[in-house]
Amino acid sequence: MRVITGLARGRKLKEPEGHNIRPTSGKVKEALFSIIQFDIEGRRVLDLFAGTGQLGIEALSRGASTCDFVDKDRAAYQLVKDNLALSELTGGRVYQSDSASFFKRGERYDLIFFDPPYGFLNPDKIIEKMVQFDILNQHGIMVCETDVDIDLPEVAEPYQKGREYRYGRVKLTLYTRN
Repeated sequence: MRVITGLARGRKLKEPEGHNIRPTSGKVKEALFSIIQFDIEGRRVLDLFAGTGQLGIEALSRGASTCDFVDKDRAAYQLVKDNLALSELTGGRVYQSDSASFFKRGERYDLIFFDPPYGFLNPDKIIEKMVQFDILNQHGIMVCETDVDIDLPEVAEPYQKGREYRYGRVKLTLYTRN
């Protein structure tokens, strides 16, 4: 698992032990960053269910101003901290927290990566909480990575569910705030 491009290009990141953390595949990560490539530089990013932190680290490497990494799992929290140190990038903050508690902080983001563990029972509930707490800035983008069989909900204005992209068993769904 490596950083694809930017300041930390080629930097090798630590991979998880066991099967509790599922990193985004290289193919899907490249496709994802191809989709949002012009919406990263100078942006505030949230990597929710951060796992290894590779998505947020990639965003920082490509010029994001800050990235908050959130995962409630202690092993994931430590793995993100280790990978952030390995990347030698600045602007990252790591939080061990569940998503609902983190949303109550009232911070807003330009770009959100939402990549819950496969088999996570209620991704639509987390999306509803994000809309309820209104954590996406105007013209912001949220990218949701799920199993291809998961149908994510439509959302109320000013949020809008956008295009879906499929890569084997993985689906990326975009949401925006107009």
